[in-house]
Amino acid sequence: MDIKRDSYLKQLISYKWDGLVKVITGIRRCGKSYLLKIIYKRHLLESGVKEEQIITIELDLAKDIKYRNPLMLSSFVRGIVEGKKEQYYLFVDEIQMSDRVPNPYNPHGAKITFYDALNDLRSIANLDIYVTGSNSKMLSSDILTEFRGRSDEIRVHPLSFAEYYSAVGSDKNEAFEEYAFYGGMPLILSRPNHAAKINYLNSLIQEVYLKDIIERKKIEHSRILEQILDLLSSSIGSLTNPKKIADTIQSKSKINISQNTIRAYIAHLMDAFLFSESKRYDIKGKAYFDWPSKYYSEDLGLRNARIGFRQQEMTHIMENIIYNELKTRQFSVDIGVVYTRTKNEKGNFIKSPREIDFVVSAGNKKVYIQSAYAITTEEKFESEIRPFLLTDDSFPKIIVRKDVGKQWYNDKGILNINIIDFLLDKELI
Repeated sequence: MDIKRDSYLKQLISYKWDGLVKVITGIRRCGKSYLLKIIYKRHLLESGVKEEQIITIELDLAKDIKYRNPLMLSSFVRGIVEGKKEQYYLFVDEIQMSDRVPNPYNPHGAKITFYDALNDLRSIANLDIYVTGSNSKMLSSDILTEFRGRSDEIRVHPLSFAEYYSAVGSDKNEAFEEYAFYGGMPLILSRPNHAAKINYLNSLIQEVYLKDIIERKKIEHSRILEQILDLLSSSIGSLTNPKKIADTIQSKSKINISQNTIRAYIAHLMDAFLFSESKRYDIKGKAYFDWPSKYYSEDLGLRNARIGFRQQEMTHIMENIIYNELKTRQFSVDIGVVYTRTKNEKGNFIKSPREIDFVVSAGNKKVYIQSAYAITTEEKFESEIRPFLLTDDSFPKIIVRKDVGKQWYNDKGILNINIIDFLLDKELI
């Protein structure tokens, strides 16, 4: 099945021959290698690049195992491209499998790594470099720090609903229901039935993500890590913090665990791109709160499988889908906080926080979004738009719903739009 990933292809094309290393990152099995070796390579060939001008090294395969030595990798590529007039493209897949080797000129000094090899190759004028890596071994933060402004990051996500629907077609509502249940990991589309899809998702969680984190980070308390994974999966779209998680683990398992350990384990799950954190932002005070935050799952199929496909509350699931869509479109996304002034029993005015689900920013542009699966009463509608009105500004405001047909604006200029229309309209924001 051919899956179109046009937004990522456009990014790769825009970075072509900019002198930097293109680093393709994202959760494992989300389609990084397919993007590079199938989609982008096809584009290059159709643009007139010859097959022999594309050097592909797959470090996870036995045929290329010798190039895990970064010195051999650099020597091999230089032998092909140096002194040639043609332009060459280097694809290195699974770069994290590269070895660290002694410096032959200084055996007791720092070891040579793939960072050194890529920085060396980057100096060749007729070579354009692209690498992918499994984030559990080579995190985007690591490689971007090592290259210090000498790399471009292309962050790849699981399939958006638009990508998913372009592949499956049929009825939009049926496709949305399946997407909300099984998620957007590309290979889920080729699994033949319900049982096969569930088995695939469970295998990814246990045999790929958790195993990699435990091995890479040398996790001593793997049971705690799994409990944190379960708690975050169960509470997508809900405010939480390390103390709350530690108290829950203590209550359920009678295990004392420090908040610092909780923070570290959450960071490991985020480094593996399993979850993203969205912080609370005081819209008028223009400041972030340290805690509590919300955590959203990178893929709802993985989240649903982890909790046994229980807790299928569409309110939280839809909110997670909207968040992922906004991140896929490369927006900055925060939780908005505004305040009302109310009187307490003593007649004193107090500030009460109200929440806007998403404050979406791109440069100096801003959009406010509320996620509401269904609004059944006028009181519910007034409650949803109240935080919008408290911002006292003119930035666009949107309520994304499942219970409306055609989009419409109310008398305050707030757009009401169906979730499917929102996900398929790339020009809306």
